[in-house]
Amino acid sequence: MGLFTLPEARDELERLRPVLDEIVTVRADLVELTAALTPGGEPTDLGGLPERKAAEARLNELMTEVQETGAELKGVAPLLVDFPAEFDGVPVLLCWLEGDPDIAWYHRADLGFAGRRRLPT
Repeated sequence: MGLFTLPEARDELERLRPVLDEIVTVRADLVELTAALTPGGEPTDLGGLPERKAAEARLNELMTEVQETGAELKGVAPLLVDFPAEFDGVPVLLCWLEGDPDIAWYHRADLGFAGRRRLPT
């Protein structure tokens, strides 16, 4: 996959929003189902083991859908999506974290999330 420009990454993020929203829902369902299946767990109206397996399969499908765009899904709880890019010849990742309204951060590819900086305005 190629590199994203900032406008391309923002467009792709908008296109992915329904997928990301579904990941959040399925993630919560999966946690609830898993808790219900533990000994002494609180029962849930979501179902049991078959529904847990279905939720896990759906989560994997959604994660694959994100990865197929060329974006990198770095975390699921919270969601963290990086878009490979380049600034002044330096490889960077345009960084979106669950709850961010837009892509407003980046970090050098070799530094990871801890090296996250605001995009220049």
